[in-house]
Amino acid sequence: MTLDGKRVLVVGGGSGIGFAVAEAAQREGAVVTIASSNAERIAVAAQRLGNAATGERMDVTDEASVSAFFAAHANFDHIAYTAGDWGGMRRGGLADIDLSRAAEVFRVRFLGALAVAKHGATKLPAGGSFTLTDGTIAHRPTKGSFLSTGMAGGIEHLARGLAVELAPVRVNCVCPAMIRTEVWDTFLPAEGREATIAKMTARQLIPRIGEPSETAEAYLYLMKGGYTTGQVLYVEGGTFLGQ
Repeated sequence: MTLDGKRVLVVGGGSGIGFAVAEAAQREGAVVTIASSNAERIAVAAQRLGNAATGERMDVTDEASVSAFFAAHANFDHIAYTAGDWGGMRRGGLADIDLSRAAEVFRVRFLGALAVAKHGATKLPAGGSFTLTDGTIAHRPTKGSFLSTGMAGGIEHLARGLAVELAPVRVNCVCPAMIRTEVWDTFLPAEGREATIAKMTARQLIPRIGEPSETAEAYLYLMKGGYTTGQVLYVEGGTFLGQ
């Protein structure tokens, strides 16, 4: 299967992994649309892509925004969902959890993906694809990460459930480990950042941080792999097998 001439939508394509997916799809001849809640960022990203790529606003936390986006567009052949945020109660002790706020962690990565599935599935052809994104926290929980672990694991099960629900549209999930995106510029100070990253990845079988372009290849395979559905593709540098 080829992406030449195919219409590809990347939700969360303004930066990081999503932008890399858009770039990679475009190199293979796809007609790319990127969407994000940040109108300014998505416009700049579309300019960077060039080659007739379009960027439009979609707020995945607002179902009306998602519905309006798809109502205004013709069909897509593939949708990649890479939108994410780092807000909400991502870490903390069980005794301290505020249950009234627990759902915030699910708003973008899980419920946002569900909203895009609900309204975007009508725009996908038989054999087209919808690819979700979670993370290795689903499989390697740490102390205080139970809520994030539950959310990320839920995305993988959502992908399997949607694969059954939406067949013959194909639904899969990519599970990346630590990838070099802009988020690390926020979380880690410039001084000592590389040393910290090296320490965090030292026990992986491939002892380095992954690159967005490497991760993008997983999404491209799941778009083109016409006999693959209901699967999780791990891009994790041997994290699970490391000591």
